Amino acid sequence: MRTFLLDKNIGLLDRGFRVALGVTLLSFVFVGPQTPWALIGVVPLLTGLFARCPVYSVFGFRTC
Repeated sequence: MRTFLLDKNIGLLDRGFRVALGVTLLSFVFVGPQTPWALIGVVPLLTGLFARCPVYSVFGFRTC
């Protein structure tokens, strides 16, 4: 039995945007302002790569 937290709930366009945003934010760790806040880019990168968003699951959203 599959749980609703493991279902893919992010569409292709949303995934592309999340991966691009995550890579951009993570690049600020190495170039640019070099603040630790840029590590927040891990969140959109991972949700984009795995096509699963826990917040979407809780509220029942699906973009795929």
